[in-house]
Amino acid sequence: MRSWAAHWTWLAPILAVVILSLVWGQALSPVVAATVAVFLAVSVLAAVHHAEVVSHRVGEPFGSLVLAVAVTVIEVALIVALMISGGRKTESLARDTVFAAVMITCNGIVGIALVIGTVRHRVVTFNAEGIGAALATVAALATLSLALPTFTTTRPGPTASPGQLGFAAVASLALYALFVLTQTVRHRDYFLPPQDAMAGAEEHVARPSARRTLLSIALLLVALMAVVGLAKAVSPTIESTLVAAGLPQKVVGVVIALLVLLPETIAAARAAHRDRIQISLNLALGSAMASIGLTVPAIAMAGIWLSGPLVLGLGPTHLILLGLTVAVTTLTVVPGRATLLQGGVHLTVFAAFLALAVSP
Repeated sequence: MRSWAAHWTWLAPILAVVILSLVWGQALSPVVAATVAVFLAVSVLAAVHHAEVVSHRVGEPFGSLVLAVAVTVIEVALIVALMISGGRKTESLARDTVFAAVMITCNGIVGIALVIGTVRHRVVTFNAEGIGAALATVAALATLSLALPTFTTTRPGPTASPGQLGFAAVASLALYALFVLTQTVRHRDYFLPPQDAMAGAEEHVARPSARRTLLSIALLLVALMAVVGLAKAVSPTIESTLVAAGLPQKVVGVVIALLVLLPETIAAARAAHRDRIQISLNLALGSAMASIGLTVPAIAMAGIWLSGPLVLGLGPTHLILLGLTVAVTTLTVVPGRATLLQGGVHLTVFAAFLALAVSP
């Protein structure tokens, strides 16, 4: 049993790649689609494991950054691949997926982490300086990329002109790079758990060896490749199922975001269970930031191959949800401590987002 527990995390990504090679480019029957979904979920869990090994080796806040960027690479690759192959029906896919990622991270993951942490420890604490800086960056990125295109007039509708999209792409990359510099170099202590910042140390657990870390990096890349490929393979089945159920097209973006953010959700929940809520919030807001900061430049580049308009601007309902999310998260962050109530508020906003996605 112990041997299996030690080896499934490297066996699962390899088997997932084999499955991917067998189903690539084929229409999937319900049984095959279910099998692909199982291997997709197992690959996600394996990716979480290997990302946590790498994270433990490099320490915080680098560890949170590793997983956030890795998961966002999945999202970006999946969005671009679906948009290139999907035609006009996917013109709003990037907006729907990025906005869903912001809602999932800032409300879903934050809410789950706060509930888990406060149920076990009553009150959780974190560095308001670091989380506040992350929230400010997320708010600026979301406004520039998702809110402003609704109100610009160069092009009709919620679309951005090439110049506006180029500015949003450059601004997104610049802000994200500046945040990474702040998080990892200039003010690293702002993003450490308060108990670590005061003690000047990480958790006193033996770090993985260099050999194990290199192996985990390789297997993490394999797992991520498997997740991207399997998600793309099963996405037509997901889309047809949603259409048959009478759900709006934008639900596809929500499902994609839920899939690719599953590793972050699991990792954040584990950190909260260990009373490391700072790491949970680093993961959540870092993923929201990376989702916008890397996706917008990617789709700006992919616009060369895309035909038709690229819809980025949010509608009135989503603008209200975005404003509410920023306001609620600000009030959660400012005190540097939170209770079960704040977790419940975030989860309620997330539930409202899901309900309005299904029934707009």
